[in-house]
Amino acid sequence: MRLLPLLTAFTAAAVLTATPAAAAATATAATDVSDFTIRDPRITESSGLAASRVHPGVYWTHNDSDDGPYVYAVDSATGKTVARVTMTGIGRPRDVEAISLGPDGQLYVADIGDNRDGTWDHVWIYRFPEPRELADVTVKAEQFTVRYADGPRNAEALMVHPVTGRVYIASKNERTGGLYEGPERLSADGANVFRRIADVPWVTDGAFSPDGGRLTLRGYFFAKTYPWRDGRPEGTGEPVAAPWQGQAESVTYSPDGSTLLFGSEGVNSRVIAVPVRPTAGAPSARPAAPSGAPPGSGAPGAAAKPEGGAFTKGAMVLVLATALVLGGRRLVRRKRRRGAGPAA
Repeated sequence: MRLLPLLTAFTAAAVLTATPAAAAATATAATDVSDFTIRDPRITESSGLAASRVHPGVYWTHNDSDDGPYVYAVDSATGKTVARVTMTGIGRPRDVEAISLGPDGQLYVADIGDNRDGTWDHVWIYRFPEPRELADVTVKAEQFTVRYADGPRNAEALMVHPVTGRVYIASKNERTGGLYEGPERLSADGANVFRRIADVPWVTDGAFSPDGGRLTLRGYFFAKTYPWRDGRPEGTGEPVAAPWQGQAESVTYSPDGSTLLFGSEGVNSRVIAVPVRPTAGAPSARPAAPSGAPPGSGAPGAAAKPEGGAFTKGAMVLVLATALVLGGRRLVRRKRRRGAGPAA
């Protein structure tokens, strides 16, 4: 989803001005070999990330909208696209927001966005096997219709559990979003009804750890990791030191689960790597704050530490930015509701 460009520019500028340490942290991002920049000029709205299991160092991504039935494989060593998959056998994608790799070796592409906040009575998931060779290819994808048990809603996060293969969607709501569980297996015959199983914050993407024991959710100004037990997230979540990104849209785990990668929209968008905090009982290593992290951020889950008042100013700016985002979204929704009806 596009935020107002002026708002994004103002917010980013305000954060960097109010928190000089943030500028220094961002400047060091280029030295982190785990970070990379998506350099394909066709990828202007990278809205989802999924780490390949058969091609080391490759990440799958896609544009948000106005692109077509395409999925791109990006080599993190160079930032260049090494394959573009064209999906056939599906309708015209409407608002593709997320991508996830299942234990069946298939990529799940989530056409689940609804910028009109629940005017579409169904959305779609597309699925196809992860290509064994990296080359431009056309594949026939399966298409699954999705409905929510409690009515239509906007969503930007889809996660496939790496052990059970069950699909989950997190709705996006500025008050209280929901985590929705799909049927045990998706069916191409009829609608797949997703049922709400938990409340979640304002989420733009999410990812399961490779062992299926943790679920990480991110929003524009936060990220949290939840223990995953008995098919549910547990507790209120542990904060993760996510980087500041003007259009924070995606997150995925590295294949070995040691790192979280955070992506954003925009031309030449940057993907930032954040070390995963050790689980309870593991050695208490405390890695430094990730490249591009907000000032005061330590290791994932670490408490913010004020530095010469910078954190306090930054927090105030983020509160103001959040209010402006919410106001801007409401204004955009009102204009859209007065405009044309839903897409076909």
